[in-house]
Amino acid sequence: MIEVEVNGDEREFADGITLAELLDQLGTTQRGVAVAVDGQVVARGAWPEVVIADGAKVQILTAVQGG
Repeated sequence: MIEVEVNGDEREFADGITLAELLDQLGTTQRGVAVAVDGQVVARGAWPEVVIADGAKVQILTAVQGG
């Protein structure tokens, strides 16, 4: 297991988890979402290839419409 900080909260995930798998486990829809890992924005197409390291900091931002 690894510990990952997600939007400021510590969480545990399986070792070797990809960013796409992490988002799926969190129930995060991929539409309207931007993600940064350790301060670097990760392109949506790279999510399945990016393996999350122990101690990583993941920020998930969701676009909101309004006026």
